[in-house]
Amino acid sequence: MDTALQLRKAYDKKQSLTDQEIEQYLAASPIVKKLTKDWVEQPFFAIFRLLCLAEIPYSQRLPYTQNLMAYVIATTATEEGFSYTGKVEGIVPCYNVMLLEAFTRLGQAKSPEVQAALNWIKRYQVFERNHTTSWPHKGICKHGGCMLKTPCYIGIGKTVRGLITYAEYTSHQDEEVEVLIKQGTDYMLKHQLFQRLSNQQPISAHITDIMFPQAYMLSLTDLVFIANKAHLWEDKQSQSLKDLLREKEIAPQQWKLDYIYGHKGYKAFETRRKASEWIGYLFAEVCKA
Repeated sequence: MDTALQLRKAYDKKQSLTDQEIEQYLAASPIVKKLTKDWVEQPFFAIFRLLCLAEIPYSQRLPYTQNLMAYVIATTATEEGFSYTGKVEGIVPCYNVMLLEAFTRLGQAKSPEVQAALNWIKRYQVFERNHTTSWPHKGICKHGGCMLKTPCYIGIGKTVRGLITYAEYTSHQDEEVEVLIKQGTDYMLKHQLFQRLSNQQPISAHITDIMFPQAYMLSLTDLVFIANKAHLWEDKQSQSLKDLLREKEIAPQQWKLDYIYGHKGYKAFETRRKASEWIGYLFAEVCKA
């Protein structure tokens, strides 16, 4: 088992580790070595690499991660939130909230950049059909439209995921965030979490694929994260997702990666050839009922 996963397990269990132990876990990890060996001064490279590193606790202690965070802030942070173009009019829900989540995991939940991203969600994100956002810029109308009469499901799913992480890392102190999570999960449950209302087909590409870490597409891994953290498995509208996960099991409580995103900034932690230890751990609450 990679020491980065050992570190993740220890962190999630709230085990007390010394600075020396943390440094040893990080230094011994082949995954950490893979994520920190190359660098391209390009915003998308930095965004996807940061999403990967954010899955490893304490990785913000690495000089590479510190430089990466500084670069992402310099190139994507605006007074209104995170923008993949670096301009306010380019803010879209998925990239804004993915960076909010990454920086939250990296110990920056209270930073001005994360708070700006959070305020954007509170003011402008919609979680229901036929609701109109007051956000005035046109960037959200590109790429199929983020918040038209039928809001982009990827944006809603990513927002729910990011808000769940933010709530957990800030001890659920923001009641408005809790309300938004409930609104978002209610909307997702209406869709059995991954199905179109019209024909029960998958809503988007890769929504039924297991991938890790996350990228801009909404994946099955994201949906399981949401179902686990928001305690949705007992809801009957989660049954289709349970059935899908059982179909994908290659052995009891074991799954393979289905999809690896092809961008040089993105690095999957494992291959598709055998059961994923990370997914086995992250899906631990699945199919127990």
